[in-house]
Amino acid sequence: MELFALTRALVDLDSTTGCEKPVVDFLFSHLSSLADRHHGRLERQPAAPDRDNLFLTFGDPIVTLSTHMDTVPPYFSSSEDDAHIHGRGSCDAKGIIASMIHSAESLLASGARNFALLFVVGEERDSAGANAAASSPRGSRFLINGEPTENRLALGSKGVLRYELVARGKLAHSAYPELGHSAIHSLLDALADIRALPLPCDPVLGQSTLNVGTIRGGRAPNVVADEARSEIMFRLVSDPAELRLRVARAAQLRKIEALEVLFNPAIHLNTLDGLSTTVVAFATDIPAFNGSWGRPYLIGPGSIHVAHTAEERIPKRELLDAVAIYSRMARQLLATGQPS
Repeated sequence: MELFALTRALVDLDSTTGCEKPVVDFLFSHLSSLADRHHGRLERQPAAPDRDNLFLTFGDPIVTLSTHMDTVPPYFSSSEDDAHIHGRGSCDAKGIIASMIHSAESLLASGARNFALLFVVGEERDSAGANAAASSPRGSRFLINGEPTENRLALGSKGVLRYELVARGKLAHSAYPELGHSAIHSLLDALADIRALPLPCDPVLGQSTLNVGTIRGGRAPNVVADEARSEIMFRLVSDPAELRLRVARAAQLRKIEALEVLFNPAIHLNTLDGLSTTVVAFATDIPAFNGSWGRPYLIGPGSIHVAHTAEERIPKRELLDAVAIYSRMARQLLATGQPS
């Protein structure tokens, strides 16, 4: 299937995290033909109940090209103009899947072997697919991970530290607040303390940041709130030990709970000659792989600034360039066995 048509076919399948089966079934059928024609081995690998990763290898893999099949909600189908393909997942990361498949076809046509494709579920939520793959590595020495970096090789990626903050109070009529205790007030005080915390900076990755993503709680304007919750996320550039201590102290001071939900460390990544570079603030599956699939590289077509938005799209020119970039990277790593 032609590159743009394959991208649109993938986008037109709703594969919101947890419901990836339609795109897994489509890709399994599509890749089966590629495997048959070139003596590859295609597997569905269970990652979670009714959720499979896909692994296609041609010989014993030295280089693995990998990205994720799931998308964030809400789903919307594809459209196309002269310059872009639009739709949910077009740049994050179904255009990348299509580019990697076409790169594999280019490599096979030139006689290359000993490389693989690995497409995983769950990256947008908890890296379920990458965690499952990490438990059964296949000997790959290099992992080319695809995320939208505008086809620039990422020198590093910020980490993630996510909390749910839970405050509990005592119900009372709002005309007599002294008879109760507002969970919302406690939560707001804790959030003010946490927002005032100093955040570290890294010379490559830049400044750590904090986002207060959700706040909810209370029952009515005339009732003192008995519960309130907030979800917050730090984008990390260094070891989180000191930050964890400070969040715990703020929670203790305001008598709330700080429940750690997710942690991925900040990472510094590898370079290859001839590729322009960047630094990204978003999280990826690379920490979940934990080196089990080889030394990681991070690169892909599309811009993260339109991913997860109603304007998600991918430039056609970058899709075409990505095919050549992935092929060249794989050939270099296969030929040298090590990065330059």
